[in-house]
Amino acid sequence: MLDDPLVSIENLRVEFETNEGTVVGVEDISFDIKPGETVCVVGESGSGKSVSSLSLMRLVEFGGGSIAGGQLIFDPDGNGGQNLAETEGDLMRTIRGNKIGMIFQEPMTALNPVFTVGRQLTEGLRVHKGLSKAQAGARAIELLRQVRIPEPERRLNQYPHELSGGMRQRVVIAMALACEPRLLIADEPTTALDVTIQAEILALIDRLKRETGTAVLFITHDMAVVAQMADRVVVMFRGKKVEEGTVEEIFANPREEYTQQLLAAVPKLGEMTGKAHPEPMQIPGEDFREAAPVRPKSDKVILEVENLTTRFSVKGGLLRRTVANVHAVEDVSFAVREGETLSLVGESGCGKSSCGRSILRLVEPHSGKVRVDGCDVVSMSPNALRDARRDMQMIFQDPFASLNPQMTLMAQVAEPLQNYGTSSPQEIATRVEQLFDRVHLPRSFMRRFPHELSGGQRQRIAIARALALNPKLIIADEAVSALDVTVQAQVLNLLLELQNDLGIAMLFISHDMAVVERVSHHVGVMYLGRIVEIGPRAAIFENPQHAYTKSLMSAVPVADPTRRKSERELNFKPIPSPIHPIGYTPEPSVYREVSPGHQVLVTESGY
Repeated sequence: MLDDPLVSIENLRVEFETNEGTVVGVEDISFDIKPGETVCVVGESGSGKSVSSLSLMRLVEFGGGSIAGGQLIFDPDGNGGQNLAETEGDLMRTIRGNKIGMIFQEPMTALNPVFTVGRQLTEGLRVHKGLSKAQAGARAIELLRQVRIPEPERRLNQYPHELSGGMRQRVVIAMALACEPRLLIADEPTTALDVTIQAEILALIDRLKRETGTAVLFITHDMAVVAQMADRVVVMFRGKKVEEGTVEEIFANPREEYTQQLLAAVPKLGEMTGKAHPEPMQIPGEDFREAAPVRPKSDKVILEVENLTTRFSVKGGLLRRTVANVHAVEDVSFAVREGETLSLVGESGCGKSSCGRSILRLVEPHSGKVRVDGCDVVSMSPNALRDARRDMQMIFQDPFASLNPQMTLMAQVAEPLQNYGTSSPQEIATRVEQLFDRVHLPRSFMRRFPHELSGGQRQRIAIARALALNPKLIIADEAVSALDVTVQAQVLNLLLELQNDLGIAMLFISHDMAVVERVSHHVGVMYLGRIVEIGPRAAIFENPQHAYTKSLMSAVPVADPTRRKSERELNFKPIPSPIHPIGYTPEPSVYREVSPGHQVLVTESGY
């Protein structure tokens, strides 16, 4: 019967053996998933969300865990089903990828770096569906089109490292959908995606659910995504289920204090309407001083970017000659004052990160000028650039990748001070202690290593390291995108507090529109390497002019299940390729001023 559960998790207990003894990852978890139903599991890092899903796939055993109790009944045929906790390995291999598909959270570790995208996409189709190489290749191209990857035929022959983070995530989603599974487990599937791509992927999963009766177990910390997708919600905290109910019940009348905190920590689009400056978020259960608006310290321009252009060569042929160029950043200009935040938003591959890296010359610009506190960074010699880097620092998206796993946290925060020989060992130790206090981490953490910290704590270390040399400019590249909502709120509050106290100019690169609205003084919207609209935050959010900005705003999910967006509302166009042949000369960017400081691109940009 249709009302019979497809999956029944009953009293699940998962244990991990560690040097300190047995650690319980999940304890006494029970819930059902019916055919065609979406159950969202929400909670912070370490709450047991992913452990529950990995147990269903029996992958938890490959990560040092064991199912110590309970049953995992999977019944795709309505004949009573089988207990996956006791299923033999050979049978589990036929179930994984075929009847149960999984979208993993981190696409770079989910994809094999030595195989092409095409080989990885077709593997499951050939093993489970018995398709020929040609049939599997045709189906792979169709899947890549479904998840809106441009030029799918070319992508099949590329390797994972050649794709952007958002594109890699879409490949992982295509792999999970390939065999049309009865149950789709989506573990934070849209964390690395921009709002437009996220909206389409959510619509794609929702359509798959309606058309094929596929059940979806959706694991996320984004409450707006929960409101958009869920039929029922399971809230987890420290390995236990604290609340379960329909999505309407959970959002309208959360009973548990933890659920109330989760919902309160979500930045909501429109919260900053009528406010002139960014303000910290109020988080229930935390000591909170009066919210101080973050005002620019002065009219002094710290960062001035003029006609910045960055291109990457595309090699081809036997001799690996340059056959085309990727126009990653094209004729970009803006300025950031002391104590001010300019946010860059746009889709994956639009040039946001390339722009930030070009400003610091981590990527060499093709042309243009970048002045930091009046000094032209682009024309500097290597030695002058090294000295200039005291004034400009970067907070990278993934703190685990940007921190050295073999160095203590104290050594990593002290490293910039030692590199520039600014202080004696005693002064460096005192400064590191001050920085740990500044980012609200206990000094006892100084002897720890990165793997001993949570994601939010690691990001705080990255912030402390960026602050070590008292920079005038910080570029934050997706600095909070992978954090839980409560941790994200704490880190955003920390950045705003530091900016208010120290007067740091900040270039904030993000795809989360609600976060951008919370932290920004000015916003620049990027599309295909160009800024298509730029202006004060209120002007961009309350009076968007460019068609792309409007589509970006319309795609943002709202943390309210009564205001779900239908697929008809999402009017997206295919993304044109930023790759152009050698000799192609793009036209210069021309803007019209809508209101003071609010400019819109009038050059034809393909949108």
